[in-house]
Amino acid sequence: MVEAIMVNWVYVILLFILGFVTYKRKSLDILGTAIMIIMGIVIIFSAGANWLLLIVLFLVMSLIATKYSRKYKMSLGEFEGRRTSKNVISNGVVACFMAAFGGYYMPFVGGFIGAIATATADTLASEIGVLDQNPRLITTFQKVDPGTNGAVSVLGTTVGIVGAAIIGIAACLLGIISDPVAAIAVSIVSGTVGCFMDSILGALFENRNLLTNEHVNLMATIVGAIVGILLI
Repeated sequence: MVEAIMVNWVYVILLFILGFVTYKRKSLDILGTAIMIIMGIVIIFSAGANWLLLIVLFLVMSLIATKYSRKYKMSLGEFEGRRTSKNVISNGVVACFMAAFGGYYMPFVGGFIGAIATATADTLASEIGVLDQNPRLITTFQKVDPGTNGAVSVLGTTVGIVGAAIIGIAACLLGIISDPVAAIAVSIVSGTVGCFMDSILGALFENRNLLTNEHVNLMATIVGAIVGILLI
């Protein structure tokens, strides 16, 4: 028991180091970094470090995708740069809740994977999909400019599904779900549904300034988590 607690504190120290690096690289602002660390500590002591590693994987993939083709995104006005506490909360609070109570209610494990798969699929679809020159609005299929809220593309959708699949594979390797088929199925289905929900909400509400990007992201991860719960 004592040894397990010591190991957890080692992970907490590593989490602080990760937070420091993330802040110094201007990927997160100071409040966003602090909230990320707090969420990470909750996950470590309630679910385990392996659950936290799945979120770290999402963070790494999202940061790489954000930096990819930076100059081109800046020319489009679509480079987000340093993310804030709102981004951290909207993408991570649902997964944090699922992890905190996953030990008490087994379906929350699926909800945890579903929330992260959705955040991953949506981020990769947005950051890489903006490079596709033929996006279409999900509600009307009308051709729109890259970066338009609610726009979908072949490139973005493909990358999003691949990202969700990676989360499922990692969840199995980390022992969060032992069955590889179930892990991948939950992540792909929930991640894809959540990602498309993000696009639908973006087209219907964000484009009309009725919701912010953070509201849309939060609602999408909730949908992804619900799908994940239903699939377990």
